[in-house]
Amino acid sequence: MSESPLHVAHFITRMIVGGAQENTLWTVLDQHQEYGDRVTLISGVDNGPEGELLTVARNAGVNVEIIPELGRSLHPWKDWKSYRALIRLLRSSPPQVLHTHSSKAGILGRSAARKLKIPVVHTIHGAAFHYGQPALLHNLYQRAERWAGKRTDHFITVCDAMRDQYLEAGIRSPENYTTIYSGMDVDPFLYPSRPVADIRKELGILPEDIVVGKIARLFHLKGHHFVIEAAKKIVPKYPHVKFMFVGDGVLRDEYHRQIDEAGLSDHFIFTGLVPPQEVPDLIHAMDMVVHTSEWEGLARVLVQGLLAGKPVVSFDIDGAKEVVIPNETGFLVPFGETDQLTESLITLVEDRLLGERLGQVGRQRFTDIFRHQTMTRGIRDEYFNLLAGKE
Repeated sequence: MSESPLHVAHFITRMIVGGAQENTLWTVLDQHQEYGDRVTLISGVDNGPEGELLTVARNAGVNVEIIPELGRSLHPWKDWKSYRALIRLLRSSPPQVLHTHSSKAGILGRSAARKLKIPVVHTIHGAAFHYGQPALLHNLYQRAERWAGKRTDHFITVCDAMRDQYLEAGIRSPENYTTIYSGMDVDPFLYPSRPVADIRKELGILPEDIVVGKIARLFHLKGHHFVIEAAKKIVPKYPHVKFMFVGDGVLRDEYHRQIDEAGLSDHFIFTGLVPPQEVPDLIHAMDMVVHTSEWEGLARVLVQGLLAGKPVVSFDIDGAKEVVIPNETGFLVPFGETDQLTESLITLVEDRLLGERLGQVGRQRFTDIFRHQTMTRGIRDEYFNLLAGKE
């Protein structure tokens, strides 16, 4: 049954380069190319400096529909026009399943699906209500998700932590959720495209240097300042340690200032914004991956680090504990505990064999689970389960 072609529409607010969007893109491409499904990708046109993924979908032959008014920011009039445009698109060619992604598209799409009596699946890539939001906005998003939850046939979550947060907020029951980890192309992380020594040399990394890497936008809630604080304690004792920040953002100048004032400029590498295809080689150039964001569903960089055979150190937030297994794949640190973060990094600096063992265990444990083919197969199974229950 799962090999039968389906007609599925995916609805997402915008297709920038990002975890939720890459998840959606792989699902769409696999359905179209591997299963022969009739797939429509519906999106707004908001772009970010990271780049966009709609071109990839179009070049693969996927039917892409654009709703120009749809954007990330709240705008009642444009959001109403987006909703009406979505209704028209779905009426013109009703899919068997509407699959919604992201907060705004999730609200509009699930409302439209209920109106048109189309079965709907919603993926929670990251909770719409989360740490760091103003209380009023947090409560507003919770109320909106409870309302939309009543119009959701089934939820897919990228980690158990997201399911648990929605259940704690009173959104449906456990049987309404399935966890399917966010898939990716694992091969570039398993195999560097060129010798790692060459990559490190281009970055100015000496053979004896130990590199702690963090991949994230230089933005609020991403927690780079915790790494800088740890570096202040690590570098005086271990001057061969360097830190690599992969990404760009509004806090770049502020972080440069903090690092300069601490006398650590020679110990930090800022790569700036890099194309997604270059990220695997940068991870191969690292010796360990650190993740200090203040909230995130399940950070793909943790998985990517493990696939590359690198140990990972992360704050114990959201879904991190589902891949960062203490003393098996890395170290979990209580959120905000800079001293414990420092100690964990020092442990890996001092014991290179331990780091190699942790990374290899992570690679063996998670490679197949996080293949995009595994994800898409699981998602299609949920579609068929849903449709069977509607008969």
